[in-house]
Amino acid sequence: MFIVSLTYTCSINKIDEHLEAHVEYLKKQYAAGNFIASGRKVPRTGGVILARFDSREELDKALQLDPFYLENLVSYDIQEFIPTMVGEGLEAMRENA
Repeated sequence: MFIVSLTYTCSINKIDEHLEAHVEYLKKQYAAGNFIASGRKVPRTGGVILARFDSREELDKALQLDPFYLENLVSYDIQEFIPTMVGEGLEAMRENA
């Protein structure tokens, strides 16, 4: 699993211009089973995505389809982790180490 932290590298106005296309991209990734959760940072300086891919290379390919990436509006900080303990109702997220 991966934590993808997006940081805006432009004005919020520019982000808002491409937000609808970004949301459509997110919906496609959810439908494909690749994204588990996503949302805005507080304060609104970017966003966070929890993603499940077999490899970092597959994640990178998927992120390159994001309109925010295509328009060079964000930078990414990506951390891979293995969730071995989860709260009730999140058992599907647990992975065997």
